[in-house]
Amino acid sequence: MKKPPFVICSVVCLGSTLLMGAAADSSFDTAKIDRITGLKGVMNTAEGDYKVSKPRTDISVNVDGWTMPPFMGLASWAAFKPAMSGQVVVMGDLMLFEDEVNPVMSAALDHGLEVTALHNHFFYNDPEVFYMHIGGMGSIDTMAGGVKAALDASAKVRAAKAQPATTFGDPAMPALSAVPADALDALFGAKGTRNSGMEKFVFGRQVTMMGVTAGGDMGVNTWSAFAGTDDNALVDGDFVCKEAELQTVLKSLRGSGINIVAIHSHMIEETPRMIFLHYWGRGKATDLAKAVKAALDTQSK
Repeated sequence: MKKPPFVICSVVCLGSTLLMGAAADSSFDTAKIDRITGLKGVMNTAEGDYKVSKPRTDISVNVDGWTMPPFMGLASWAAFKPAMSGQVVVMGDLMLFEDEVNPVMSAALDHGLEVTALHNHFFYNDPEVFYMHIGGMGSIDTMAGGVKAALDASAKVRAAKAQPATTFGDPAMPALSAVPADALDALFGAKGTRNSGMEKFVFGRQVTMMGVTAGGDMGVNTWSAFAGTDDNALVDGDFVCKEAELQTVLKSLRGSGINIVAIHSHMIEETPRMIFLHYWGRGKATDLAKAVKAALDTQSK
């Protein structure tokens, strides 16, 4: 009896999938992951991934009046899983202190990883603890090398200063603000809102959600606020990014020396899906504006 075409297709497709899986598994060199990361991983045969972990035992963390053991979540980890063509997919979560976040983010981005979230996991923790979620796909050398570079960047900060910093270390802000508003308007090609020597710019975007269109006034916006003076200013704000834009915007801001302080979602079930990042920078007002504008220019309209 002749088999229906869909049965033949199913058998062929299943065979191809098994062959690809076997090819991927044969190149999944977990010893290399250990060697590159400097950590000893554990294979999960049920899920087919290999996970390395690094508990933070170097600094004691107090959460809500309790000295938390690393076992309770004070650790960095990365899990690797074989993919097609000898590549691996990696997902991970890096436990960081505030002064480690931006050096580690730059190291991760510079070494082939994506940064997908940055947020807290606790309240009332001393010192402050943040978690940076990472991901990516590539060769074992690149993905494991990116994890190692990120961990090394964290260790470098701690080697230079044993206890986490409590400020960015920039000069004190002027008592009164007088930013060069006309120059900032010219750089952005827009008229900002001015208040007591400060200035804010808001750039709206649109999504659809719950059957309606939501725009800038409903929070779908990038904003940038400036305070201080021309030579001693700060900028803080929020970028709204399509998922495909996030890594480019992060690289642009970090390349200009802007600090990233949070990456997360603000909505659910919106189209297109948007990710928000919050940032903080110090320096000359026009240089900060140029940095923000350069990041804006990487985004689609």
